[in-house]
Amino acid sequence: MARTQQDFFDRLQSVTEAYLTRRNRIKRIKKEKQKAKHPVRDWIEAFIWAAGMVLLANQYFVQAYVIPSGSMIHTLLVGDRLFVNKLVYGPELLPGVGKMPSIFKPARNDIIIFENPSYISRGPVFDIAQRVIFMLTISLVDIDRDEHGQPRAHFLIKRGVGMSGDRFTMENGEMKIRFAGDDQWTDERVYAAQRGWTHTISRLMEEDHYPALVMAGKAAAWQDMGLFVPEYLQEANLQAGAMRYPDFLAHEKARLETLRGAMPHNRRYATRLARISLGWYVPDGRIFPLGDNRDNSRDGRHFGPVRLSKVLGKGKFIFWPMQRIGSIR
Repeated sequence: MARTQQDFFDRLQSVTEAYLTRRNRIKRIKKEKQKAKHPVRDWIEAFIWAAGMVLLANQYFVQAYVIPSGSMIHTLLVGDRLFVNKLVYGPELLPGVGKMPSIFKPARNDIIIFENPSYISRGPVFDIAQRVIFMLTISLVDIDRDEHGQPRAHFLIKRGVGMSGDRFTMENGEMKIRFAGDDQWTDERVYAAQRGWTHTISRLMEEDHYPALVMAGKAAAWQDMGLFVPEYLQEANLQAGAMRYPDFLAHEKARLETLRGAMPHNRRYATRLARISLGWYVPDGRIFPLGDNRDNSRDGRHFGPVRLSKVLGKGKFIFWPMQRIGSIR
């Protein structure tokens, strides 16, 4: 019995010594390889590893984004850098390719980032390269620029205002909503106040500017018909031209109403006028995005509701500049 125990302990000691010897030999070989490695190669490998971690985090979890315009004033300012939660709505498998499922969907009033429906791609290779560089530099370098050197808006960030089944219309720049299943129109500002939302719906147009803007729309219609524009319409057109951010919908509605009145047989004008007068409907599986700065925002009023599959994430946190650090509401 004693002999059997001794054999067991001898065997255990032998196995342990062999294991420790092998482990020490592997460590020594790794150290020697590390010493022999060129410092530049070592730096490159460390950079590639770090870049891979950044890409992984940006693609599937959190991505940096920079605000290029004033369409979300005062919620977001030009130059704000923020983190977007990409996991919440399901991240893309690869940049611009596929989308992972998620139990969460964009909700009303969420700050969402989505692919610009008006964006004209330069091809999948360029798109992937642009997004990789943009991610690696934490939004500091954007190679996707127009002929004037300005960044092209591949992605937009707006507030999700309309959900499936909603209808929207505008009167003098103020939005009214008819929610799915409701037969009453609700003023957007009243609804926001009832829900306790604190964001500001900014306007640049003054109420007393609208008469001149409507007259300018009529003047544009006279010009379209090749007619001499009366002096009073010319004066209104000059006043409207001095407005930096005119309400394009009010101007276009006045122009189309004049054209349709002069040419009722032209169904094209009637169709376009109906599109503005009736407003927008949000189909199932889409969301209607709007900028908080309503008179300086290219949003759903231009390109319509956006497919939920094109919503890439939710704006969560401003990380730069320092005085603006904080959560987004």
